[in-house]
Amino acid sequence: MENKICHHRKSHRSKKDIEKINNRLNRIDGQIKGIKKMINEDIYCNDVLIQLSAVEKAIRNLSNIILEDHLYSCITEDLEDGKIESIDEIVNLFKRFNR
Repeated sequence: MENKICHHRKSHRSKKDIEKINNRLNRIDGQIKGIKKMINEDIYCNDVLIQLSAVEKAIRNLSNIILEDHLYSCITEDLEDGKIESIDEIVNLFKRFNR
């Protein structure tokens, strides 16, 4: 993802980055719909669990992409501006990720 600047607690993603994120979200949405269909068709539990695991991984990967972008753009800018309270934000994010 391209380097962006985060002013006023907003992320300034490029149209290309937004498109990439939306494509991933659409794939995740399709996976969820597929799992719903599997449940309605009474598909074997093991197969459903495999698909659930794939969705978890896809969400985790998307979270990591957005986190990395946040670190390289918003947090970097804050630290360059002397706003060290952003470190608390990152610490809290990592704590939340590890729950």
